[in-house]
Amino acid sequence: MKIDLDSIDPITSDLDCLIIGLFEGEEEESSALNRVKDLVGDSLDVLLETGEISGRLGNNVLIHSLILNSKNAKGLKRIIFCGLGSRQFFSVARLRDGLAPALRRARGTKCNSVAIDVDSFLGDSIDLRDAIEQTAQACHTGLYRYETFKSKKASSNIEDVKILIGKDEDLSNLHDALNIGIAIGQSVNLARDLANGPPNVVTPSSMAEVAKGMGSQHLEVEILETDDMDALGMGALLGVARGSAQPPKLIIMSYFGDQSSENVMAFLGKGITFDSGGLDIKSTVGMRTMKGDMAGGAAVLAAMGAIEQAKPKMNVIAIIPATENMPGGNAQRPGDVVTAMDGTTIEIDNTDAEGRLVLADAVCLALARGANKIIDVATLTGAIRSALGEHCVGAFGNSSDFTKLVIEAGESVGERIWELPTYEEYSRQFESDIADIKNSGGASGGAITGAMFIGHFRGEADWVHLDIAAMSRSLTTRGEIVKGATGSGVRTLVNLANVVSQTAK
Repeated sequence: MKIDLDSIDPITSDLDCLIIGLFEGEEEESSALNRVKDLVGDSLDVLLETGEISGRLGNNVLIHSLILNSKNAKGLKRIIFCGLGSRQFFSVARLRDGLAPALRRARGTKCNSVAIDVDSFLGDSIDLRDAIEQTAQACHTGLYRYETFKSKKASSNIEDVKILIGKDEDLSNLHDALNIGIAIGQSVNLARDLANGPPNVVTPSSMAEVAKGMGSQHLEVEILETDDMDALGMGALLGVARGSAQPPKLIIMSYFGDQSSENVMAFLGKGITFDSGGLDIKSTVGMRTMKGDMAGGAAVLAAMGAIEQAKPKMNVIAIIPATENMPGGNAQRPGDVVTAMDGTTIEIDNTDAEGRLVLADAVCLALARGANKIIDVATLTGAIRSALGEHCVGAFGNSSDFTKLVIEAGESVGERIWELPTYEEYSRQFESDIADIKNSGGASGGAITGAMFIGHFRGEADWVHLDIAAMSRSLTTRGEIVKGATGSGVRTLVNLANVVSQTAK
């Protein structure tokens, strides 16, 4: 799909579809709607009066060439009026959620070329540059399909998207916004592809190959093998890997955009490519979606691709411990004791509490590589769904300022994040009688104790844990979310890198 800026007149151009955004309660005041009145004729007033054309969020009305005044429409074949909801609640997320269904509607009517009246998507806090960036993202994320293993692929696709701007706009500045939007949209979809992929295809080794393929002059990629991890003393990670025939991989991606700074931020992603629960095996239902237990690792890996393209002035390393958690003959057992990279001994209380084990060693490695700020992203606990439902990510941290920075970075790009407590009392739940700590604190406050287990290894670094377990997969298609993996966390990490870069200037 080609996405570009253009100043053509859509009415006189050979286009399959023009998409116009409408705010609820402001339909008749819309300048974009008024520009196409002559095309629709008297039927437009009727459609407005009956409420069929409405700015209600998600409402999309297609006006076909059979209704359009062909004498005035020239080459334009369709118009879609796209509901954006109330202006009061308009945001970047609302823009994407409003536009994406309209794009799918256009695709469903076999539109090949689409123009978007971007001026109609401007809001009080969304300027032209913002609207272009979010529009470009929505074109990728809203039209996403995972068809890799379908013998018969969908035949309808939008090939050409024109984001319409005025002839006097500064193209150099706006092209930057367009390119960033495309990069982020593609990165979100890459994370979705990885988390949607079947576990016999998306293995630790294949994730490592994807990462290596992203390497460039600005993005160094290093893959640690089992012997390397053993030499580093990563007993927690290797303990999880013992039951699998698939060799574990530790993926390290390094971007140094500010050689003058000693500050290094680390993004860590849980990369469990399939989680059976180990010997504490999950139920059939509980195991069904566990191919997506590497969604945190997928988000981190994909975010680094967008960061490499944006080139922020900051330093970041990504660490993705990738392995399966399987109940093989060599699998670790409840009651075993393993030793993490920093020498901490861990009693295995539950083999299904494996994500925190691999991330413990990842945190230790991040510290060894010079990180002073650490964010880990993981589908860590089912308990986070009980706590927050399926509408936001759970955040935990040891620094109020840093946690606030991460939350704001997510909120400003439409990824809701809510902070939960990390009171010291919760850490008593994973005290062990025979080792330094155990890997499970029981059912009470499960999301908190899981997070705090990871935080135990943070040293002096500022640390934030993002539990995306409830947000990593959707059972339905809604807004820009397509049924399946969501790519949760990608935008937060990319924007955080940008915020840190801007702050450093």
